[in-house]
Amino acid sequence: MTTTADIFLPIQSDLAAVEAKLRAAALENQHPALTSALDHLLASGGKRVRPATALLAARLFAADPAHAVALAAAIEMLHTATLVHDDLIDGSLLRRGLPTLNAQWTPGATVLTGDFLFARAAELAAETESVRVMGVFSRTLMIIVNGEINQMFIGRGQASRAGYLDRIYAKTASLFAVAAEAGAILGGAGEPTVAALRHFGREIGMAFQIVDDILDFTGDQARLGKPVGSDLRQGLFTLPVLCYLDHYPDDPHVAALLDGHAGESDRVAHVVAAVRASPAIDEALAEAAAYVARARVALAAAPANRYRRSLADLAEYFVSRSL
Repeated sequence: MTTTADIFLPIQSDLAAVEAKLRAAALENQHPALTSALDHLLASGGKRVRPATALLAARLFAADPAHAVALAAAIEMLHTATLVHDDLIDGSLLRRGLPTLNAQWTPGATVLTGDFLFARAAELAAETESVRVMGVFSRTLMIIVNGEINQMFIGRGQASRAGYLDRIYAKTASLFAVAAEAGAILGGAGEPTVAALRHFGREIGMAFQIVDDILDFTGDQARLGKPVGSDLRQGLFTLPVLCYLDHYPDDPHVAALLDGHAGESDRVAHVVAAVRASPAIDEALAEAAAYVARARVALAAAPANRYRRSLADLAEYFVSRSL
């Protein structure tokens, strides 16, 4: 299987520059606790697929390298800020096997750190020197926050496919969409191509989150870095469960979870095992693959070069990866 190291080879030096920019102090008198928190958060970061999407999209159209690096850093900093607030809201104590910030700090300090990171992300976006990029970046932040509020008030305990797709767009796909779109904008792409790149980013983002939700059932805690079935424990019903319900709509354990018994570990474990043993996992993976297929169609509007090949490979990696 193609690895991210292979896919990111054309932007290896750019990613190193992004990493340096992410870790650079934002203020001369920045509090040491903020620097320490950021180092901790970045150390627990994933494979940097969001900034890589932005870099590849920008390089696809020969954007200014400095602007591309600033965009990619802004995307990753925004993602990091959302994780800080998400973990606090969800009461999560682990992420990728490491303690979350809110597991170590007070809620007030955690919120303020997240706020600082949001501001830093905006500052980095401004370094692109593109008002349009700053506009789409800000709008994406609003989409993400609105999605979190919808999840908080109406998303839990709901087994709705439309609601699920709306939720993962706001939570995940919107950030991939703006990464690809803003990269094309920085490269001066024409409007139809900018729209095509945004569509590409949205589709791979949807696929990425669906696969994440599948891994929440098929993985194990040691590899996931969090309990298996963590969404179910919070009353969130993801695509594997929705596919399972297509086959077994009267499952009493799922019904109990829908009725607000999400904290019952034995019941969650039963549903996880039932979903694993059903066709639901394969069906959810097929839906993720369909998103990737549509993404590849959208990508055909871009110039045929090594960056386009890397973006296509990244899309395929999203549905073949494991933790």
